[in-house]
Amino acid sequence: MIRVLVVEDEPIAADAHAMYVERVPGFTVAAKTGTAAEALRLLVKERVDLVLLDLNLPDMHGMDVVRAMRAAGHPADVMAVTSARDLDVVRAAVSQGIVHYLLKPFAFPALRDKLERYRQYRSQLDRAESVADQNEVDVLLATLRGQSPTHLPKGMSPESLSAVADLIRAAAGGLSAAEVALSLHASRVTARRYLEYLAERGAAARHLRYGNAGRPEVEYRWIP
Repeated sequence: MIRVLVVEDEPIAADAHAMYVERVPGFTVAAKTGTAAEALRLLVKERVDLVLLDLNLPDMHGMDVVRAMRAAGHPADVMAVTSARDLDVVRAAVSQGIVHYLLKPFAFPALRDKLERYRQYRSQLDRAESVADQNEVDVLLATLRGQSPTHLPKGMSPESLSAVADLIRAAAGGLSAAEVALSLHASRVTARRYLEYLAERGAAARHLRYGNAGRPEVEYRWIP
């Protein structure tokens, strides 16, 4: 469960943001506050994975909150929720590593979309300690930003590539295209295309699997 700290000085908006967060599967509100000082105190007391942060707080600007968090060693990610449209503020947010920038006013679907992308990003991070190649980095960041890596071959999606990679990474031995297709409810041709792409990128190795009769089958094993 991803625990969210809602930091918003307008009570009605704070209640709405907290309600929105609770409506998205996989998320829960750890705490809610309307000041920067209390937010920094809560980050010490509570386990927080994501801060939903208004940038215009009464006691401190939101960007100063982020700087204070990092100086204190708080690793929680930050999603800016603000009416600030100044490009200097946007630039500062990017430089401070804010994962999303959501402009007010917004409806529930806008926040839900960003939270769901963040959840997918976190899930991919949690499944592996390292990345195999540049494409995995691109897929990871594309998941967070909602963009597809431009260099994937036409007809291939980062989500499907990630799913195939996860399957063979977790397998005790190798997996064939037929086995991957069955697990993902895809065609064997589609599964083989993704497996071959991973093999060509050096993320997977091809091996021959010999059965009792007939031609040997190609299986794919993750390269640590």
